[in-house]
Amino acid sequence: MPLVINHNLMAMTAARNFGVSYDALYKSTTRLSSGMRINSSADDAAGLAVSELMRAEIAALNQGVRNAADAQSMIQTADGALSVIDEKLIRMKELAEQSATGTYTSVQRTIMNNEFVTMRSEISRIAEATRFNGVQLLNGSITATSGSSSGMKIHFGPTNLLAEDYYYINISSATASSLGINSLSISSQSSAQTALTTITTAIQSKDTIRANLGAYSNRLSNTISQLSIQAENLQASESRIRDVDVALEMTNFTNNQIKSQAAIAMLAQANTLPQMALTLIGG
Repeated sequence: MPLVINHNLMAMTAARNFGVSYDALYKSTTRLSSGMRINSSADDAAGLAVSELMRAEIAALNQGVRNAADAQSMIQTADGALSVIDEKLIRMKELAEQSATGTYTSVQRTIMNNEFVTMRSEISRIAEATRFNGVQLLNGSITATSGSSSGMKIHFGPTNLLAEDYYYINISSATASSLGINSLSISSQSSAQTALTTITTAIQSKDTIRANLGAYSNRLSNTISQLSIQAENLQASESRIRDVDVALEMTNFTNNQIKSQAAIAMLAQANTLPQMALTLIGG
């Protein structure tokens, strides 16, 4: 290379190499400070697109876990109310059994019937008053209509496919009318004897509702477990794409730092080389 004074080609080369090393050093600093390998689309356009889709699905899955957990809480609320209704039905059965025997007078049976009717009314009140987040649970509001599979839609998946992302919960009505006890009376011995069979049927109907709720609760537990595992694995995949490997990036940072320092040192040396021409001219 000739010795010239119009251009300092060595300094230009050193400056270019310094720019490359400094850009790489800046990128390493950005990655280490943010913890992410991809901080902009320029870092990895394809990786960014894939990771963004993964992040959206992870967010949906995590919300799906919360949706399923809310549904489980709703079922627990309904089951708790049914356990109280269970107590009322047992007391009604007890009163009917008491009134069915011949050792009581009509006046005494009237007193028993007053409590019996109160229990019956309380069952309907509980069924109408049991709510979760404003939704009535035990009055038939979320029961599938005839010929329909609908009820309350519990959505937990990231898309909208019936077989994968949601299913329906149906809770039958537990009012006194729905249980068939709305017109029962134990004011006479014969009516009390009739009430015994009807109340037994009502208890069986109530037990069927509670059994269905138990099945829903178990299914939701499995759903929550599966969604949590899916979100965890997807998060791991997204992390491998987007997050920085600190050990590797620290190695790159150190390497680029050394290169930048060396380029600066050589740039300083290259800037002194044109002075050699002055030595020749002076000679």
